[in-house]
Amino acid sequence: MGMRTYGCPYDGFFISQKKHTYEAFYSTTMKNVQIESQLSNTAKKVFEKRYLARDENGNITETISERFATVAEFIASADEKYVGKQRADQTEQTFYEMLTNFEFISGMSLYNAGKKYPLMSACFVLPIEDSMNSIFKTLKDMASVTKYAGGVGYDFSHIRPKGDRVGSTGRVASGPLSFMRLYDFAVNIVLQEASRRRPANMGILRVDHPDILDFIKIKKDFSELTSFNISVAATEKFMNAVKEDREYDLFHTNTKRSVRKLRARDVFDRICEGAWASAEPGMVFIDEVNRFNPTPKLGKMEATNPCGEQPLFAYEACNLGSVVLSKMMKTDKNGKTVVDWDKLRTTVHNAVHYLDNTIDVSYYPVEEIREMSHNNRRIGLGIMGFADLLIHLGISYASDEGVATAEKIMKFVNEASREKSAMLANERGSFPNFEGSIWQDRGYAAMRNCAITTIAPTGSTSIVANTSSGCEPIFALVYVRKNILDRSSTDEFIEVNPLFEKALKERWLYSKELMEKVAEHGSVQDVDEIPQELRKLFVTANDMSGDWHVKIQAAFQKHTDNGVSKTINMPSTATVQDVENAYMLAYDLKCKGVTVYRDASRDKQVLNLTSTQPKPHV
Repeated sequence: MGMRTYGCPYDGFFISQKKHTYEAFYSTTMKNVQIESQLSNTAKKVFEKRYLARDENGNITETISERFATVAEFIASADEKYVGKQRADQTEQTFYEMLTNFEFISGMSLYNAGKKYPLMSACFVLPIEDSMNSIFKTLKDMASVTKYAGGVGYDFSHIRPKGDRVGSTGRVASGPLSFMRLYDFAVNIVLQEASRRRPANMGILRVDHPDILDFIKIKKDFSELTSFNISVAATEKFMNAVKEDREYDLFHTNTKRSVRKLRARDVFDRICEGAWASAEPGMVFIDEVNRFNPTPKLGKMEATNPCGEQPLFAYEACNLGSVVLSKMMKTDKNGKTVVDWDKLRTTVHNAVHYLDNTIDVSYYPVEEIREMSHNNRRIGLGIMGFADLLIHLGISYASDEGVATAEKIMKFVNEASREKSAMLANERGSFPNFEGSIWQDRGYAAMRNCAITTIAPTGSTSIVANTSSGCEPIFALVYVRKNILDRSSTDEFIEVNPLFEKALKERWLYSKELMEKVAEHGSVQDVDEIPQELRKLFVTANDMSGDWHVKIQAAFQKHTDNGVSKTINMPSTATVQDVENAYMLAYDLKCKGVTVYRDASRDKQVLNLTSTQPKPHV
């Protein structure tokens, strides 16, 4: 399975000599049939709309198996400069088998690998300083990144507050929100013209910025900042002031002097009221983020990617990929389903290799991003299918055993990923900023990547892998999936959880009437025909209290280098106090950030029930 690359990956020019031979090669082994037989109808639709290459007229020009083959070949091509062509060919075979067995998926490589401008990273942070030069340079850089499907986070805290007098012109400053609106307008224009992916931005403002109250309430209007998620960067000083019911200081962005005080509890209440009403703002616990900064000599991290799981330096990027835990199982000698730890270690090792390679073959639309990406070599290896794994193991998600399993799994993944990163460093060299990093302080002789593990939301990729998203619980057992590809999409997909359907059929309980009854709420907690052990096992996102959501997130965060994307789902009947409890518990349990979503609080959502969810039972 050899290959050749003509041109330079940085220039985004990749030609495969085997483009027209892969189909013939794998058709002889029925690989094409095997691949597509594993895909649901929804997954095939996602491939068609998002991942498969098209010509200038919009016609699909490759099959699903060809897409996987191109991805494996392209990512493995990085090996040639380190270990030679023969080893690169072996790596290509390994990657292809891992991808087509749906043991590991990376969305951006599926989307861009082998294309003219193969941007491999989904996550970026760009700097914004208090000057027109900085603001408009970043606007230009944002357009370059967004054009190739990257999502960008920004910290707007350096921009002076609204109403402040600008010394150089004598005019009055418009404040950070005005520039957020400018970026939102621009990114929507770029996406409409140049990308098949929905726009994705993260806007962050420090809780001690003078415009914080205006920032907190801006997303109450759903027409505002439609491409942005927003989060408050909450400091430890602020959170302690909330607990002690004290005032805290707001500081001028340039002079760093206190301009006024606010009662911390009032601000916290407004944050939680906003999250209850519209799922925003989230919170980033910025001091906790920097407590685990892998390269402190570079300064502090101030922003995250659009989903909040990836704190990054200015101009830093990160590529993401996830091991499919529901594929990491075996049957022991007693006939019991258990985790296949050997397979999990092997898959983690191969996935780290894969993600590290993407750094070398990626296109970088901005020179500063290329430089920072190579100097830190940050990657984001995560998991998906955790809820499905628990069902196979017979463990309830909302239980102490579920929390313990989350911690055990992620501890293993984290340690195995570090093993592989150190192995790659011994062969290829450490990331250039290794000196003075936490890895050197911890006694490592070498490390390939400054940070390795991240848990991403895995929306489209979990559909492709036919498994549960990230570390999330099952949303519902029967539900309607909408808007999965873009906000204007009218596609709707009725989803029935296959594990639930299988369990019912094994117990001779399955019937059309019963499924219709479950479909009314997507839950089985009030369905008398369902045995109690199945009710406990098939607990859904809105069945459980917010505490269980937060405990699972904290268990994963304990053994994750970067951050964890986890939605704290709540039923429509949840109160503002429920949101406050979840946000405070997330802080106390050392999460790096938190986002709450109350069902039906937005006019559009990806997963939808046919009626209002019941109150939590677990």
